[in-house]
Amino acid sequence: MFDHLGFNVVDFEASAAFYDAALAPLGVKRLYAVPKEYTGGLDVVGYGAERPQFWISGGGGTSGKLHVCFSAPSRAVVDAFYAAAIAAGGTDNGPPGLRPHYHEHYYGAFVLDPDGFNVEAVCHAPA
Repeated sequence: MFDHLGFNVVDFEASAAFYDAALAPLGVKRLYAVPKEYTGGLDVVGYGAERPQFWISGGGGTSGKLHVCFSAPSRAVVDAFYAAAIAAGGTDNGPPGLRPHYHEHYYGAFVLDPDGFNVEAVCHAPA
């Protein structure tokens, strides 16, 4: 539905390290760093599988609540995302499991990133 999404973070290095680790099980990696001459000196990186679709930038936090969900091809990948995110300093916000109140096959995991944003991985396929 969306082409790309981006937001600011308080501690760029901590957030970039978190997303490098947490997104790896999903096949998502850091693909691009915008040259600082185009960003006014801010760190800006884009993540994706084939092209950058998820962006973070330094320079101060995004205010308010933010939720972002990444699609996973299997429940095992949701589990791996959660383990990697927790190991990278994320805070549990809902361990891997079924969420039948969304639909019968909704298998997701929720972790708070270094800025307290709710980051989720979900698989919609049956077991």
